[in-house]
Amino acid sequence: MTHLRPWKKFSCASLALSILASSVPVSLAQSSPTPEQTVECEILLVGGGLAAIAAAEESLLAGRTVCMTEITDWMGGQLTAQGTSALDEAKRQRELLFYPRGYKDFRQRIEQYYGRRNPGDCWVSASCFLPRDAEKILRDMLKAASKKGKGELRWLPNTVVKELEYSADGKLITGAIAIQHRPAAGTPPLNSEPLSQIIEDAYRYEDSTRLDKTVMRLMPKRPSQPQTGTIAPQWIVVDATETGELIALADVPYQLGLDPRDRNNPSSPVSDRDPYCTQGFTYTFAMERTAEPQPQVKPPFYEQYEPYYGYDPDPKKAVFDYVFTYRRIWNPKTDQREKAGPFTLAASSPGSISMQNWVWGNDYRPGNAVDNLVYSREQLQQAGQLAPGGWLGGLRTDALRKGEEIALGYYYWLVEGTTDSLLQPSQKTPQPNHRLMTGLDSPMGTMHGLSKYPYIRETRRIIGRPSFVFPQGFTLNEVDISANNFEGEYYKELPPELYRNLRVGLAGLNTAEVIQQSVAPDDIDLRGRSTIYPDAIGIAQYAIDFHPCMQDSPPEKPGNIERPGVRQAHGQAYPGQIPLRSMIPQKIDNLLVSGKSIATSYSAAAAYRVHSFEWSIGAATGITADFVLSKGILPYQLVDELPRPEPQLEQLQQRINQRGNPTAFPNTTIFNTNWKEWRVW
Repeated sequence: MTHLRPWKKFSCASLALSILASSVPVSLAQSSPTPEQTVECEILLVGGGLAAIAAAEESLLAGRTVCMTEITDWMGGQLTAQGTSALDEAKRQRELLFYPRGYKDFRQRIEQYYGRRNPGDCWVSASCFLPRDAEKILRDMLKAASKKGKGELRWLPNTVVKELEYSADGKLITGAIAIQHRPAAGTPPLNSEPLSQIIEDAYRYEDSTRLDKTVMRLMPKRPSQPQTGTIAPQWIVVDATETGELIALADVPYQLGLDPRDRNNPSSPVSDRDPYCTQGFTYTFAMERTAEPQPQVKPPFYEQYEPYYGYDPDPKKAVFDYVFTYRRIWNPKTDQREKAGPFTLAASSPGSISMQNWVWGNDYRPGNAVDNLVYSREQLQQAGQLAPGGWLGGLRTDALRKGEEIALGYYYWLVEGTTDSLLQPSQKTPQPNHRLMTGLDSPMGTMHGLSKYPYIRETRRIIGRPSFVFPQGFTLNEVDISANNFEGEYYKELPPELYRNLRVGLAGLNTAEVIQQSVAPDDIDLRGRSTIYPDAIGIAQYAIDFHPCMQDSPPEKPGNIERPGVRQAHGQAYPGQIPLRSMIPQKIDNLLVSGKSIATSYSAAAAYRVHSFEWSIGAATGITADFVLSKGILPYQLVDELPRPEPQLEQLQQRINQRGNPTAFPNTTIFNTNWKEWRVW
């Protein structure tokens, strides 16, 4: 019998400072109970993040019946439940407002809701706002789409998928067993405790002292009339989870962490794959400036994490107001100005609210097999999570707990700390006129003040289907988007054959000439653009931006450093495209992958992770799902003849563009080799 952690009652204050220690037990396989109810749909979105919202909106506009599950009770992912309500955008793309229709609509609704585009007067973004308000706006958008398109959304909050059911040949997902939880009688409401204390319970079938559960079967919507002589999929299933749960459950090929160094990812610091060094994850929180000093309670675990915390290596930026205004999500209107490090900004005052998402603060950056957050396939097998009924979410619960602790410790450091790990001598001064915003009506909607789910920057990433051009499986790589000239000493010291192949691969229109004339690597003129894909269904642009794992375990170890070499690829990126092939996994024919789990390398994933990208790929997912259902085909059939023409793919691309979702940036052509004006910053 699997034992559950007994429920303990906490006050709000003690809960925020006393996260229980937890471990990751070996998962015991559980037999599936008979589902208590059945929910039917044409499109199943597993995960309620931003990509799922965009997919749902387009599906509803097409009149489809959509199921959307989500482990929390908020839809919107990084905008809401993960608390990163500061839009990460590239400068040129923002200037031209070259975004998917729904994303532009959301930005406009934010401005209408607050009466201004940037209610936080933050400096990291053109728009910072409260996560709770963003969730309301996203709900309204889906309601409007449902009404306009006559589609139906079956929203399943507090719900996780436990098992998948397959066709006899194993190529189609025919059903999913899900568990929806709610507070047991006599216990506090959900969001009273951090995720680490509830996640394992949420994935177990049996009721506990904390949670009552409903087991349900999600299945294709029955057709109104019998269908014969068709191979049409009855539904499309979409992995829109934050950590690639379905691709792990379905055991399709995927990668995790650092890729081996090669001509496609030449900046990688490793020669063999390292699945444990992934980007850091972050529990965000909101803090409010007050007129008077507030009582601040020191967390019992504070000393463990104190050696990690720091502002910035640049003394001019190592000031509290620089960090507070960085992601300030609400600021009372004022004409007063003040210095915040190198900036002069609208002044903060009592009532100003800052969302904290800081590298040397609440980022948690494990990078070893003993502390990584997202379990590798080998670790899942060892834990029994790939056995029938054994799935517990695929995450290390102890890493979640420590991420929660470092975030709460960071708040205390901000208001009471006097040390700074990045500066010697330290000149940190306390800032007691602030409070951690807690409560179910707070910006994060939790009693403890942390986001409901951590902000996930990187996750499991599928390896697309093999082809003549991609014999090892399709992947979007560093060289496909990087604006690096690859001319520095680091690259010239690569093995000669690798360096030459790298340069030849970036020769663009001159490739044939370069090969035929054996042009020396340093004499090859590199193309000034990203890779152009014939199956592009969306767009993305952001810098290749890393929050690297730490070298030693635990991450907060005094004197610890970032893993050397991981930031080598960090920097500018050209506008990129989202190929349909990056969304189609191997083995399973009616599964589409959306969000951050598409087929990208570690370096490319560092750029393909921000808000507008998630919206673009989500919109394409919803339109693609509707398209293949209406045509009676499977997603892979749209691209299986490439590079030969694919008429139905062209029809899909036309439909995506007609609905206001660009598949290419302006003047995207192989003859346009100078995209310097499309700078990220």
